[in-house]
Amino acid sequence: MNQLVLDLLLPQPKSFDDFVRGENAELLFQLSLWASGDTSVRALYLWGEAGAGKSYLLAAAQERLAAQGQVILINALNDMLPQELASDAALIVDNVASLDAEQQIVLFDHYNTLREGSGRILVSGHLPPMLLPLRDDLTTRLGWGLIYQLKTLSDSDKAAALQRYARRLGFELNEELVEYLMRHAERDLPNLYQQIASINALSLSKQRPVTLSLLREALKA
Repeated sequence: MNQLVLDLLLPQPKSFDDFVRGENAELLFQLSLWASGDTSVRALYLWGEAGAGKSYLLAAAQERLAAQGQVILINALNDMLPQELASDAALIVDNVASLDAEQQIVLFDHYNTLREGSGRILVSGHLPPMLLPLRDDLTTRLGWGLIYQLKTLSDSDKAAALQRYARRLGFELNEELVEYLMRHAERDLPNLYQQIASINALSLSKQRPVTLSLLREALKA
């Protein structure tokens, strides 16, 4: 039982299929084309507020594209761009606004390398390209491709996403539990997913069903 609980707390593979579309159907369609290697979508920029799911989608794109060739995912908050990059590679950059001056030059050069070759690039930020606090030549490059705002989910969409995730873990999350969770936890979807996984782990470790009492206990922990 302890091993099963540990497995549930390990990072789960990211998938477009597990992402609730909400108002983002066109964005997800184009992102799926990008991740499939379709030549019609080689440069894509996603922007939106924190917690909307940008990092999740970038990780899902990396996992789908990984089997097709060289794909590199970096989070600019704590990762460095590679100094060399093949012209047919796929480069994914999360939180692009966190790049320092030197790294901005590296990304500018990589963008040109990929564009001149057969490579592709996927970038995320909290603002549209031209509003980012980056070099003008880099924001211009980021604006050359497709640009989409990742819109946050409505409460009903979030509820549906949580219930689907709970069902995937093997239990039902009724409306009362969803409402309580969304009132008493941080409301961004990644955090809510984490809470669901923690609730499930507690349920398994104590061999108790997921009830309001167990949910309160999990949130306190």
